[in-house]
Amino acid sequence: MIKVLIADDEPLIRSGIRAVLESTVDIVVTAEAADGRAAVETALACRPDVALVDIKMPVLDGLATVAEIRRHLPRV
Repeated sequence: MIKVLIADDEPLIRSGIRAVLESTVDIVVTAEAADGRAAVETALACRPDVALVDIKMPVLDGLATVAEIRRHLPRV
């Protein structure tokens, strides 16, 4: 089972991505976040296999978010 974190500031986008991913047997969306800082905190809490991160987000942009997640969880 592949655990996925979705980080996007648009709720409709998050729900659409969730629907597509969860239609696959081997993927489960374990968490969602609406901004970069929340994405980092959520990743640390839920330890996903994959973080799907939007580039333009409030609080912390996607590139900084990914760098921060990778610093703490290098296998994500």
